[in-house]
Order: sequence, then C-alpha cells, then structure tokens
Amino acid sequence: MTVDALARKVTDGGRLDAAEALFLYREAPTHLLGQLANMVRLRKHPEPVVTYIIDRNVNYTNVCVAKCNFCAFYREVGAEGGYVLSFEEIFRKIEETMAVGGHQLLLQGGHNPDLPIAWYEDLFRAVKTRFPDFKLHALSPPEVLHISRLNQVPVPEVIARLVAAGLDSIPGGGAEILVDRVRKLLHCHTKATADEWIDVMRHAHRAGLRTTATMMYGTVETEAERIEHMMRLRDLQDETGGFTAFITWSFQPEHTERGGTEATGVEYLRTLALARLLLDNFDNLQASWVTQGGKVGQLSLAFGANEMGRVMIEENVVRAAGAAYCMDELEIVVNVEDAGYVAKRRNMHYEIVGDPVVRERDVPRMLELAVARGDGDTSVPEELAQYPARSRQAKADRARART
Repeated sequence: MTVDALARKVTDGGRLDAAEALFLYREAPTHLLGQLANMVRLRKHPEPVVTYIIDRNVNYTNVCVAKCNFCAFYREVGAEGGYVLSFEEIFRKIEETMAVGGHQLLLQGGHNPDLPIAWYEDLFRAVKTRFPDFKLHALSPPEVLHISRLNQVPVPEVIARLVAAGLDSIPGGGAEILVDRVRKLLHCHTKATADEWIDVMRHAHRAGLRTTATMMYGTVETEAERIEHMMRLRDLQDETGGFTAFITWSFQPEHTERGGTEATGVEYLRTLALARLLLDNFDNLQASWVTQGGKVGQLSLAFGANEMGRVMIEENVVRAAGAAYCMDELEIVVNVEDAGYVAKRRNMHYEIVGDPVVRERDVPRMLELAVARGDGDTSVPEELAQYPARSRQAKADRARART
C-alpha cells in the first residue's frame, strides 16, 4: 500500500476501504488530500456553484438530562438559566427568518423530561397552521429517542406522529463519534448508542424523510475511530440513500466540563477531504464556518466541500463553548464568489431555489448572531401548564400555574 497507489485508485473511481482511508489520512500530504477531494467534488458537481441555505438554528430548550461532558450549553432540571421557549417566541423567530429570505428552522434542544410528545406535536401543528410553507428541519436522533423513551412509544411511531404534525426532515446532530467506546467517555452513550443513532436514521429514511449526517471530532477518539464513524454512515447510505449531506466540525472545548485543546484548521481540512474521498455515496459536503471561521470555510471549497452551510441568524450551542463566528448572507456570498464560484440558495433537499436575496433587495446586515433569549429573561411559557410534567420541579411549577 502506497500513497501513490491509493491516489491512482481514487482517480480511477475506486472505493476506499477503512484501512486504505486510514493510511491515506496518515501519510498523504495535505495538498494531495485536497487535490483528490476537489477532483471527486468536481465529478459530482462539475458546475461552478456553491450552495447555502437561509434558516435559523433555534434551540427550543436548554434543559437536558443527558449531561454530555463536551457540552457547555445544557442546564440541569431546575437550574438557573434553564428555559423553554414559548410558541409565540418561536413564531417571532420564524417571522424574523422569513423577513431575510429564510424558509426553514433548524430546531433542536436538550433532552427535557418535562416536554411530552404532545408538546412537539402541538408546536409543529401550530407552526404549520400559521406558516404553511415553512419547513421544520427538526429533532436529532437522540432527541427522537428521548421522546420515544419518555412517552413509551416506539421510534417509528414517534417519527410517524411528528411527520403527521409537520416534521419535514431530521438533522444529523448527536452523532459525535459513532463508536461506543468514545460515546461512553463523552457521557453521551446513554442518550443514544451508535446503533441507536443509526437505527433512528434508518427508520426516518424508511418513513421517507431525508436527513443529514454529522461528525464531531477532536475529543478522545482515534483516527481509526473517525473512519469507523464514516464507514457506518456510508453503509447506511448504501442501504437507504436517505442522507442529503455530511457535516464535520471540531470539538469546541471552552467552558465545557471536558476541556482540552481544539484541533487545528489543517486537521479540519484533512478530515473534510478524507470524508469526500471515503463517503463516495454522499453528494454534498458542508463547510463548517461556524466552528472554523469564514476563511477556513472558504478554503474548504478546495478540500471537497460544495456547500457553505447556513446563514444561521441564531446559534447558541457552539457559542456557549466559545466560538462566535458570524456570517450573514452577504458575507457568505462574497466568500463564495471570491473563491471563484457562483453562490446559490438551496432548500433542505439541496435543490437550488434562487439567487442570493441580497442581490435582489436590501437586507439589513447581521453582524452578530441572535440568541435564544435575552439576558435576564426567566419567563415560563403559559402553554406548559397544559402538559403533564415528570420532574419534581416542573410538577410544582405547573401546579402553581394552575392556581
């Protein structure tokens, strides 16, 4: 096995196995990995187009019982700073998103024991009633599994009920590294094992939903385990064809229980390039400017990415861990065009829906990301009183609300 032989294999359209991918990652120079990844990207996307989507990353609650040690966002039940957004708050965020040309929410949150499945169904129906054409890209596999366990409803039924209420697609969050040795060390094994994460996605694909896939690297995993993660995704994609895209990012250590040092930008680019080579059945690879910054995001377009991700408008989870990069639509478009590509808006299915909104009308500049709630806002949604609670704190709060 040599780097040159593996480079010829990729050039000839061959499929790498795990051992070959590991060897190539460890031994190939960075510029060669980039050249090979760009070659594969151009095979799939010969047109000089880079896409992005305008949406908003809304975290409906930060209350979570999972307690992953890499997360700086969550709050324990009853802790100061814990929140659940009201339906009206979410409606306002949708209206603000639509005002700048967005048509979708990326809706994710903590594993809150006091939100039954009926809360999600009522929220989704309310959104669709008020905004019929607005899309809900919502609830990562661990969230779906949490709802299943909490309500004692099988995962396929949870998915069916949420789709009936208005769920349009599922994001790939909560994957971290799909190796149980790693998941146990990160304290995310109980929220979803590797098999459970894959199984939720399998059920989603069988139900006709399209989903994304992710990988957070740079904690305790080995290089071989990163590749094992990608192989599991590739195998499921061979089986179902339900993934639209792959997104990888580096662990953000600041303010987390785990701590540590963030992986370098070079390691990010090498990991991205390897993903383009190994995940040969994924059409789209997204640049993670949210964790890497705009310039590395731009450079990602030469290392296999064909997609600049989202004009996020709001972000809470990565920001809590110390990363606060912000790019509005204009800055994303300029980065894409400066790299020699044409920027186009897309939907969740990666279908092009139009040219940049900023090229068609005036849009206020967004120089910092919005947050879930303003500082000091401790309001409790009135509608929570309609739903049964499980935690002692929430039972007491809702009993007071009824009196």
